[in-house]
Amino acid sequence: MELILNSLLSCLNLQNLLGMVVGLAVGLFVGAMPGLSGVIGISLLLPFTFTMEPTMALLVLIGTYCGSTYAGSISAILIKTPGTAAAAATVLDGYEMNRKGRSQEALSIALYASVFGGLFSGVILLTVAPQLAKVALKFNSADYFMLAVFGLSVISAVGGKSIMKGLVMACLGVFASTIGIDPTEGVYRFTFGTVALSKGLELVPALIGLFAVSELLNQTEKQFHSDKPVTSSSASGKYGWKYMWRYKWTMLKSSIIGVIIGATPGTGAAIASFMAYGEAKRTSKHPEEYGQGSPEAVAASESANNGVTGATLIPMLTLGIPGDVITAVLMGALMIQGLNPGPQLFTQHADLTYTVIVGFLIVNILLLYMGKLAIRGFAQVCKVPYSILLPIVLAFCLVGAYACSNSIYDCLVAIIFGIIGYLAEKFEFSTTPMLIGLVLGSLAEQNLIRTLAASHGSLLVMPAPSFRLKSSRKSGKH
Repeated sequence: MELILNSLLSCLNLQNLLGMVVGLAVGLFVGAMPGLSGVIGISLLLPFTFTMEPTMALLVLIGTYCGSTYAGSISAILIKTPGTAAAAATVLDGYEMNRKGRSQEALSIALYASVFGGLFSGVILLTVAPQLAKVALKFNSADYFMLAVFGLSVISAVGGKSIMKGLVMACLGVFASTIGIDPTEGVYRFTFGTVALSKGLELVPALIGLFAVSELLNQTEKQFHSDKPVTSSSASGKYGWKYMWRYKWTMLKSSIIGVIIGATPGTGAAIASFMAYGEAKRTSKHPEEYGQGSPEAVAASESANNGVTGATLIPMLTLGIPGDVITAVLMGALMIQGLNPGPQLFTQHADLTYTVIVGFLIVNILLLYMGKLAIRGFAQVCKVPYSILLPIVLAFCLVGAYACSNSIYDCLVAIIFGIIGYLAEKFEFSTTPMLIGLVLGSLAEQNLIRTLAASHGSLLVMPAPSFRLKSSRKSGKH
C-alpha cells in the first residue's frame, strides 16, 4: 500500500502530469486522423523521450496509447472511418447514430465506455497482472485458431439480412488477407505478378476504403440531396455516468473480454471489440437495434477495445513479452531507458513499475476530461454541409492511407476497397463480414498451419466447445 501511495504522489508531480496531458493530446490527434495510429504517435514521440526521466517518458507514451485507442471512435462515428483498427466495430452503430442526429450522444457513450474499459483494465493490471499473464501464456496455436474462429462467428450477427451473402463477403475478406507471401513456405500468393502485392494488404487502407470511400461515393451519387447540416439532438452534458448506468453489465462484460484478449499476446483490440459486439448482441434485449444505431453496441465495442490497453501491458511488464505492436514499441522504450521488461521490474524497479501502473489509471481519468473538450470541437463536423465536408474527408482518407507505409499503392488499395464497398451496398451485401475476415483471416490461417504441423495433420487437438453445444441443444437453438 505504501508503494502504491508513493507511486500516486510521483504521478501527481506537475512534470509527470504535464507529460500525461501532452501524450493524451498527441494520442487524441493521431487516433482521430484516419490512417494515423497509436504506433505512429508513439514512434514520433519516442525520440523526444530519450532525454526524459524514465517515469515521465513512459507516462507520455502510455498517454498517447490510451488517447489514440479512444480517438479512433471519433472519426468512426463522424465520418464512417475507423481512425484505428480498434474502432472497426464502433463504426457499425456509431455512424448510424450520427446519421440520426445523435452524434454527441454517440461520442459521449464512446468516451465514457472507453474510460470504463481503461480503468477496469488498469485495476486488473495493478492487482492480478502476474497471475493473468501466466494463464495467457498457456494458450497454444490451437487455442489461438479457435479464438479466431469464435471471432469469425460474429459474422452471423452482422451479416445483414442474408447469412449466405454475409458468408460470401467473409470469404472474400479472408481471401484478401492471404494475398502476399505465404507465412510458412515463403512463396508468393495471389500477387498476379505485381510487386506491390507481395507485402500483402494493409488493414487500415482497406478499412478506409471499405467504409469511408464507399460512403463518399454513395453521398456523391445522391448529389447532395440532403446538404443540410446534421445537428445533434441534445447537449452532450446529458450523457454522463448516470446515463451510462443502464449499460453497466454490457460494459463490464465487454471489459472482461477486452482484458482476456489483451493479455493474450498476438491478438489485438479489433478482435476484442468484435467479440464483445457479438456477445452483447447475443444477450441484448433489443438485438434488432444492432447495426441500426444502438448505443449499447457502441458501449460494448469501446469498453472492449480500451479494456485491451491495460491488459496488453501485463505480459510486457511481467514476462517481457509484447502483447501487440504498440507494446513492442513501449518495450523498446523501456530498454532504451536501461530497463529490461520481465519479473525483475517488480523486484529491482518496483517504484518505477507501480508508478507506471498507477499513471495508467490517472491517464484514463484525464482522458475523460480531455475527451469532453475534444467532443465539443469534433461534434461541430456534423454542422458542415456535405458539399464542403466530403472533399475534405476524401483528402484526409487518402493522406491517411498514404501515411500507413508512405506508398501511393495504399491509396489505390483504399480506392479499390471503396469501389467494392459501394458495389456491395448496391447489391445488399454487408461489408462488415469482409472486414472481420480481413482482421481475423491471417490469425486463423497462421495458427491452423502451426497446429496441423505440430499434430501431424490431425484436427483432434482442437479444443472442443462442448459446453456451448450442450447449452444450445437445451435451448433448442441449432
